[in-house]
Amino acid sequence: MANGSTTTGTAHAATTTGAAAPDAGVRRPALSPSRASDFKQCPLLYRFRAVDRLPETPTKAQVRGTLVHSVLERLFALPRAERTAGTARELLRPTWSQLSEESPEWRELFTDPESADELSEWFGSAEKLLDSYFAMEDPRTLDPEACELHVETELSSGVLLRGYIDRLDVAPTGEIRVVDYKTGAAPREIGEAKAMFQMKFYAVVLWRLRGVVPRQLKLLYLSDGQALAYTPDEAELARFERTLEAIWQAILRAGRTGDFRPSPSRLCGWCSHKDLCPSYGGTPPEYPGWPEPDAGEESALDRAD
Repeated sequence: MANGSTTTGTAHAATTTGAAAPDAGVRRPALSPSRASDFKQCPLLYRFRAVDRLPETPTKAQVRGTLVHSVLERLFALPRAERTAGTARELLRPTWSQLSEESPEWRELFTDPESADELSEWFGSAEKLLDSYFAMEDPRTLDPEACELHVETELSSGVLLRGYIDRLDVAPTGEIRVVDYKTGAAPREIGEAKAMFQMKFYAVVLWRLRGVVPRQLKLLYLSDGQALAYTPDEAELARFERTLEAIWQAILRAGRTGDFRPSPSRLCGWCSHKDLCPSYGGTPPEYPGWPEPDAGEESALDRAD
């Protein structure tokens, strides 16, 4: 796929293509890649996040991922010549200032007596992730069609899919590349499986919106400077679409009865709700009923894993 791509005049547009923009009022329940992955991993985790909507304290690594994603989005909004590593570093602190103002609870991650030194080290680790990005790509050679692109489509079965794409590149020939930045530290084999599920989700949405199978799904692992590229085909996406439909039907069945069962695994060590999980001697809160209008929304933290 060519480096250059068509541009819409803004590198951070966040509108759907080929479908009406989402209603700012009442929204139908939808399936997002993060919530679909939650249900596949553990139906009870899905319930805790999408139905009970229990609060979760983010980790410093999660917030750092959100910060790096936001910096890269702002970087691509600049003219090509200004997209340098130095500029990216300069964007870190003002971007953090805005993010922490919007989510003041994130500041509480750095409230201990040694927080000044800790915050400085944290910024240093974010700078290393940005340096890793620049070792993998030169953003001055790219003109993404969009960054942090909201996409939404309804399948013929009636399942509504919704998500946010880190970056969408479209070549002059019309070929589509979906790019996702990964900054997290989940076990590589588990993390890659979850990431590829997410990328295929986006590929299905774009295929249904634009009638074009993305030429490439590209994951950039900024923690170790590795890239993973994959080329899907139409038959594979059709099978994956059926998988998403099956997941949604399973969610609806569980939603009618409240029977969201735990599924213990190695990932339980990262769960914020172990104290409420029957597998660890806990008791879930009383089932509040299936949420309306929307059980599929993703947070910025979801999109920055």
